[in-house]
Amino acid sequence: MATPAQQANSRRLYQVWKGNNRFFCGGRLIFGPDVASLLLSTLLIVGPAITFCCQIIIKIHEYEKSDKNSDRPMLWLSILMVAFLVIISDLVFLCMTSSIDPGIVPRNTGPPGTDESVDVNTPSMEWIDGRTPHLRLSRARMKDEIVNGIAVKVKYCETCMLYRPPRASHCSVCNNCVHKFDHHCPWVGQCIGQRNYRFFFFFISTSTFLCIYVFTFSWLNIITKMNHHRYTIWKAMKCEILSLMLIVYTFIAVWFVGGLTVFHLYLICTNQTTNENFRCRYDKKHNPYDKGFLRNFGDVFLSEIPPSMHDFRSWVIEETIQVEVYTPNIDADVISPMENIDIEIGTEPAIDDNLPVPSIQQNFDCSSSDALDPSVYPITQNPSFHAPTHSMESYDGENGMPTDERKGEELLLLRMLTCDPHEV
Repeated sequence: MATPAQQANSRRLYQVWKGNNRFFCGGRLIFGPDVASLLLSTLLIVGPAITFCCQIIIKIHEYEKSDKNSDRPMLWLSILMVAFLVIISDLVFLCMTSSIDPGIVPRNTGPPGTDESVDVNTPSMEWIDGRTPHLRLSRARMKDEIVNGIAVKVKYCETCMLYRPPRASHCSVCNNCVHKFDHHCPWVGQCIGQRNYRFFFFFISTSTFLCIYVFTFSWLNIITKMNHHRYTIWKAMKCEILSLMLIVYTFIAVWFVGGLTVFHLYLICTNQTTNENFRCRYDKKHNPYDKGFLRNFGDVFLSEIPPSMHDFRSWVIEETIQVEVYTPNIDADVISPMENIDIEIGTEPAIDDNLPVPSIQQNFDCSSSDALDPSVYPITQNPSFHAPTHSMESYDGENGMPTDERKGEELLLLRMLTCDPHEV
């Protein structure tokens, strides 16, 4: 039973959601943060489609006035009805792709247990509050999961604080981990994952068909104008300028949506996602998810869509939670990164005699290290040779040499100057 204080703090899950998603209709519809791009995609579909339908309606009225017994109005009416159904289907698939949960993985409120996430053999230091270092056990970034007898690496997500399930990945736009993450599509404003991939493929394939459909019957409209009025193709194009614009527009668009459809057909046949196709090279190693052509198609189009792992309309109690990381305090008397000795300028931190002796240094046995410490033994100086010293009486301080040596050099110089050069 919730207390009155808890009832006052109760809110819907979508109201306190930590991701970047945007919710509508009281949390019943979930979109990505770039939901505004959905309006652009809708205009790119509806604008040319309405133009095409208006042309067909005008064409039907023209045939009804000119020849009431002709079957052409019924032919163009059937073309209009098919176009209308394709347009509606395309918009429905677009809305279903962008407005449902793509398969968001529930995030943890705290790191998982140490038995599965912490590698105790790789401790590291984390500096908190200036001087105090804390021992932080580094979290293993990956671990192995067995999928169909093959070991698959799964990563740890620091944001969601969990090991991602196989094939899941974290979307940086929506800030969520998504099951079977394919990509984040800006045209639909949503992540493409396990729960909406089927609708995404229906959307792009229907868009491709719509482009081909409009392209074909726009050309047919020009050809009909040529045959009915005996016009050349250039004159018929001038008369059917809207048909010409639709031909150019659909010709450009079909390369994008058509190429995307073909690419995803290949991914479905090989049971890959766009994320896996770009990051992994299954052509060089076996794809653990490939079940064969038919079963791969069945997984996408015939399997039941799993229910959402979130009830965004459920009530949750909003509490102010202060997250603190507890790590064993080694000591306070350790130089922090801001107090490191600068070797270049020769500065060092001031020593405070009042600081307590670090606990790690208390009762520390130094007997084994003293045996190898050269400061324990007297230092043996290298032998040096000194010149013989002279007494102060025989030293000539003015010329910097002993007096006897100076006199001997003067006599030798005088003899050399006075003697015969041939005798020297």
